[in-house]
Amino acid sequence: MKQPLPIFIFISFFLITSCEDTLDCIINVRPVLAHKSLETGLVGRYYSDVITAEIKNEPRDNDYDYFFDIRGNIPEGVEVIFDYREVIIEGTPTRSGKYTFTIFLDVDPHYSYYYDDFGNERYDDALCTDNTSKTYTILVR
Repeated sequence: MKQPLPIFIFISFFLITSCEDTLDCIINVRPVLAHKSLETGLVGRYYSDVITAEIKNEPRDNDYDYFFDIRGNIPEGVEVIFDYREVIIEGTPTRSGKYTFTIFLDVDPHYSYYYDDFGNERYDDALCTDNTSKTYTILVR
């Protein structure tokens, strides 16, 4: 007869917390940045690479607004462009070296506010977390 206790605890957990939010965290719905090594650059040669972002386990990840920030060292002569779900790194490096930087990503759903049946404004956030960051390195020779 010990089987009902774990089931009762599991069901109680969903009743006490918001079931939808808890399921989103179990499913792990969250923003992610691509896990990749950036291309090696050469001084005086055009450099280009792209880092993409998405919402993991969310088929409607195009329905989110993506906000990027970058901190760290970018090679001189290279610029960073934020274009919707992409971080584009391009330009012509002028100095060799190892350049490390961190990209920070925050996301918001387009339609996060709605009105319930009683006319109350509600916020619908299907994410377990709404931000992430990842550190990348560009080697320029």
